Amino acid sequence: MATEAYCVKCRTKREMKDEKKVTMKNGKPATQGVCPTCGTKMFKIGAGK
Repeated sequence: MATEAYCVKCRTKREMKDEKKVTMKNGKPATQGVCPTCGTKMFKIGAGK
């Protein structure tokens, strides 16, 4: 289940690795992962598929 998210450091959309479902402070779902190229944390707001 590779989710695509924007990497701020690379300035492009990439597929996350090591993704996990998280819940933000306001109770909304999100997906958190790592950029496979540079290792920066990536974050995608909204329920995943």
